Amino acid sequence: MKKVNVGLQPIVSRINLPTVLKTAVLPGDSVERLFIATQVGEIFYVGEEEIRTFLDISQQVIKLGSEGGYDERGLLGLAFHPDFFHNGLFYLHYSLAGSQGPGVQPKDFKPDPCNPKTWNLRWTNRESHYDHIDTVEEWGLQSNGHPKKLRTLLNLRRPFLNHNGVNSLNFSPETGKLVFTNGDGGSGYDPFNLSQDDMEIAGKIIEIDVRKNTDTNNPPIVTRFNELPPASQEMLTVMAKGVRNITGISFQKVYNQYIKYTGNVGQDLVESIFAFNHYRPIPVTQLVKAYDMNANLNQKGLINLGWRGWEGDFPTAIIRDCSNNSAFDQKIFAFYNEAVALSGSRLQPLTSYFHDDTRPDKFGGTALTGIQPYLGSDIPGLTGKVVFTDVVRKGSERKRGTLAYTSLKRDGKQNDFSVIHADYDFGTQSAYYVSLGANLNQTKLYLGVFGSMKVTDYNQGTIFEIVP
Repeated sequence: MKKVNVGLQPIVSRINLPTVLKTAVLPGDSVERLFIATQVGEIFYVGEEEIRTFLDISQQVIKLGSEGGYDERGLLGLAFHPDFFHNGLFYLHYSLAGSQGPGVQPKDFKPDPCNPKTWNLRWTNRESHYDHIDTVEEWGLQSNGHPKKLRTLLNLRRPFLNHNGVNSLNFSPETGKLVFTNGDGGSGYDPFNLSQDDMEIAGKIIEIDVRKNTDTNNPPIVTRFNELPPASQEMLTVMAKGVRNITGISFQKVYNQYIKYTGNVGQDLVESIFAFNHYRPIPVTQLVKAYDMNANLNQKGLINLGWRGWEGDFPTAIIRDCSNNSAFDQKIFAFYNEAVALSGSRLQPLTSYFHDDTRPDKFGGTALTGIQPYLGSDIPGLTGKVVFTDVVRKGSERKRGTLAYTSLKRDGKQNDFSVIHADYDFGTQSAYYVSLGANLNQTKLYLGVFGSMKVTDYNQGTIFEIVP
């Protein structure tokens, strides 16, 4: 693939860890502005040569960094209604302050292929054994321009600290629905196999029809679809399952149809990017009815990313360290039967990249942090391509994230990827690539960089525009 060089032009610096980068036109305004959501609960926008506060809910967000500073909770999703300019509606996903629970044991799950008792654990006593509660809310701008919470759409109890999704709310230009990209609940290897259980909300990509039941508010705190009241169930459809952890969903219009791009953050081996066009979402009311009747539901057309039986394009493996040489580390199938069962129905990745890759034109990745199609012309080598970011390149002397790109092949088959060289001197500072965003017509790309992996290391974030 063609080598592409880009520059990084700083826009904003000294902010907290940026989780979402989006643009919108404020009601009464005439300029598309860049909005930045931080993990601790702030939302800023870039005005005329300055950064302004749009909303600060940091007091409503759970206390972060209690376990050494690293955290995957916080303000994780921000989406503006397609008609935001006229109706002022926007949506948030965040972890609620005061909702910290005792957690679930074991926190660091690792199945033993020789012990079937470790393969399928059960999440019991959910109302008392959980880590925190996430909420999805609808907000609106009042006549004075100040944001106000209007209603709560979902309250979700999470078993573990991690895998809550990030950049988790995006509106579909195809259906007009709010798409909620939702992780598997955390730990490792999805210990309760929530991602493949049709009744579990975790591990799914969910469409929310915010036009329905607009008086629905404050639903109960749940983990399963059948625990939701009927009015909430009627708002939801399931687009995909088999999700481990996910960095949002993005859309690219090709002729008169939309290609959807999403990804699965890997366990030990590989990071995966998926693309699909046609899909058949299943209404949650149908899922619940089939469950109540103990009936099989036709799931043809429902997207399945394959987790936990598959990690990208490979059966999920457990790595056993080789003390003499890491190149000889043993990879053992963890869930062979699940991999077999999903082998014909899962969606194959558009491309994957590995945690260990010594090829000169590739890199060893750590975790996928963003996927965006680029439709601009300023960087011709990327026009029509799909750009993605990894948080930090393995083995780099100084901690540096990575930009790369791939593209959809006309025959629909899997494709390779190429590293994008970013010409910018970060000096001695670490530079973790934590978020990727675009403007409304996808002709500009924005990169969020943070100087640490700890959310409690404040004011170490910089937002760049990716330029020729």
